[in-house]
Amino acid sequence: MSDIEYHLIHRLGRWGRLGWARPILGLIAAVVFLFVLAQLVGLGFAVWFAVSGTDIGDGLNRLADTDHVTPSSLAYLNLTLACAIPATMLVTWLLHGLRPGWLGSVLPRIRWRWLLICLGLAVLALFATLVVGAFLPAQGGDGTDMDGSLNAWTTTVRDFVIVVVFLTPLQAAGEEYAFRGYLTQAFGGLFRRRWAAVLFPAVLFALSHGAQDLPVFFDRFAFGVVAGILVIATGGLEAGIAMHVLNNFLAFGLALAYSDMSSALNPTGGSWWTIPVTLTQSLTYLALAIWASRRFGVRRTVDRGPSPAVLEGLQPRV
Repeated sequence: MSDIEYHLIHRLGRWGRLGWARPILGLIAAVVFLFVLAQLVGLGFAVWFAVSGTDIGDGLNRLADTDHVTPSSLAYLNLTLACAIPATMLVTWLLHGLRPGWLGSVLPRIRWRWLLICLGLAVLALFATLVVGAFLPAQGGDGTDMDGSLNAWTTTVRDFVIVVVFLTPLQAAGEEYAFRGYLTQAFGGLFRRRWAAVLFPAVLFALSHGAQDLPVFFDRFAFGVVAGILVIATGGLEAGIAMHVLNNFLAFGLALAYSDMSSALNPTGGSWWTIPVTLTQSLTYLALAIWASRRFGVRRTVDRGPSPAVLEGLQPRV
């Protein structure tokens, strides 16, 4: 048997129970699981509203209002998106017969030391982004105007900061598990091509953000492509998670400092001047992550031998 590499993600997707329809069923099942888990999150908030004396109906309506974002609604959104982690793990285990850890990396698990290194690299990439952005025209559209005055520090801003710091990493990881984890393997299993495993999840990632003009769509699509390449180059989700976390930290931080969270979460319009800025961040980070993965000997392949399903005794070797 030839050496099977995690960056040949379409092969990993076919290491479990086979069948062309299984990835499609898995996608549907993941959405169903995510919906059920989101209802449980909403139930938790309903209990909190009842205990705190808030009208439950009014509180739940405000959670769903993304046009007027509050700390509670941002927490609900982040926790709901974080539910993509257990949802995709359940599908991987129940439908494909694979250990859920194979979604994370080639070990199979999240490599925490490598994740911390990637967070440091993401900070360097964000610094490069700010430097480049300072020399470009105003981004316009729904972009944050950093030339304006700082917003006042209020209890609402404080609550937003707490939510962003503690829940944004879970939200970013949830999206990476869904788009660069499960969907990469699903499309890889269907088409057996690396380009399909990277491009199709990137398109769905951009579309999943709702109404948007072409510059905003392209920006998100490009982010998805780079994150997909990072899976190929580093053998896991850690680099993409780190980039996603720091990107959201910057976006939310600037929104809290100069704008508002509702505009940050619903940027339907943008400017093409945002593209050089975000590409600087993504490509700088891509180069740093690939260099660091080679420098620290980050593993990106699975050893020669039988498939994970065979190794775990989940199906007979054929």
